[in-house]
Amino acid sequence: MTLPKPKAVIFDWDDTVVDSWSTALEALNAALVGMGQQAWTDDEARRRCGASARDLFQQLFGDRWQEADKIYYDTFNRIFLNNIRIHEHMEEVLKLLAENKVYLAVVSNKRGHLLRSEAAHIRFDRYFDKIVGAGDAEIDKPHAAPVHMALLGSGIPAGVDVWFVGDSHTDMLCALNSGCTPILLETKPPPDEMLVNNPPARRFKKHSDLMEFIRVYFT
Repeated sequence: MTLPKPKAVIFDWDDTVVDSWSTALEALNAALVGMGQQAWTDDEARRRCGASARDLFQQLFGDRWQEADKIYYDTFNRIFLNNIRIHEHMEEVLKLLAENKVYLAVVSNKRGHLLRSEAAHIRFDRYFDKIVGAGDAEIDKPHAAPVHMALLGSGIPAGVDVWFVGDSHTDMLCALNSGCTPILLETKPPPDEMLVNNPPARRFKKHSDLMEFIRVYFT
């Protein structure tokens, strides 16, 4: 499939821009155990995660969701903020797109203020025109609302010439819900059966593969 040259590229954050899966799983299991449930295996978490922490914990714990949410974020922030690992070649990808005047944004299901704090901490906020997290839009990803918020003011409508780059089935579904082109970065690829109804237009094993693809595309 030939991809349209992008006017905008929207990135997921966790496990797309930064490598945070092991930390997120540890924090999730701290919340589950703290709430009296069994910890999830890596495979189970990959299948069941994707929604924002708020939505996930509301589904699991109902009115007690804020207790789990606090345990999760307290654990995550204690472990992660001073040890943020940026995926190799991610910055080169952003620089290459910026050099070609592509509008750049983030749409994540991490809480908005925490997301922007992390981006500022690693000085990646300078690459993005808009950073949208959970709770910023009326409805979180995979709904199209945060995509429209990320593009607001750019003059670029959601469409096939907007790439949505992410690592999860939720990202692919969000791209399709908003009419954008879904691009899967296989940092922790979801089971294939979870992509049957929301398949990526293109898959890349590594960030360096995406970088070379973009370099050729803009040559």
